[in-house]
Amino acid sequence: MGDEAPQSALRAVVSAALDLFAAQGFEATSVEQIAQAAGVSRSTFFRQFGGKDDVVFADHEVVLETLRQHLAQRHANPWAAVCESSMIVYRHFAAEPELARRRYAIVRAVPALRDREIVTVFRYERLFHDYLRTALPSVDPAHSIAFAASVTAVHNHVFRQQLRGPRRVPISVLSNALDDLMRRFGVHDDPTPPADDDVVVAVFPRRMPPAEIARRLTAQLD
Repeated sequence: MGDEAPQSALRAVVSAALDLFAAQGFEATSVEQIAQAAGVSRSTFFRQFGGKDDVVFADHEVVLETLRQHLAQRHANPWAAVCESSMIVYRHFAAEPELARRRYAIVRAVPALRDREIVTVFRYERLFHDYLRTALPSVDPAHSIAFAASVTAVHNHVFRQQLRGPRRVPISVLSNALDDLMRRFGVHDDPTPPADDDVVVAVFPRRMPPAEIARRLTAQLD
């Protein structure tokens, strides 16, 4: 999607397209109809969007680039940086709840758009995973994959509550859920001292391989 047009102009095209999709169906709506309804030329439409399905997911390209810039900065706690990224996404789409609900209804009704939504969600998950692998190279990839997937799932669960209901769901709901997630993974910067059963002291021979230590600890904790 081109960046030469102001976001307000792009948003007007998105809104016009969603109106047409809702009124006459996604397949029955042509690019020409969208361009005419939005007051832009066909060539301008194709310059700003690759096709009519790109109109539905246009905001995601903008948000993904914002997240790349955010994660490129230095963060004291990379796990928290991923959670902050989730909240950036939430703020963006929750700022216009009615537009988000209209988009959600269209995507749910069109199988091809549902498939693309799955791919789009995976792009966020992959971005988070790749960032954690870079920021924490010694972390087991399985842990970074699990955390990235969990953050994405928690975000989608909370945001869908807003999409499916008439009321706004405050970002504090997501923030609290992500805090709980970080605590479950043991990566939260929580100043509260751990409870007695949160501390484990183990003694192993110096010659024992780290992988065997990890295996035995996992077996005992499980």
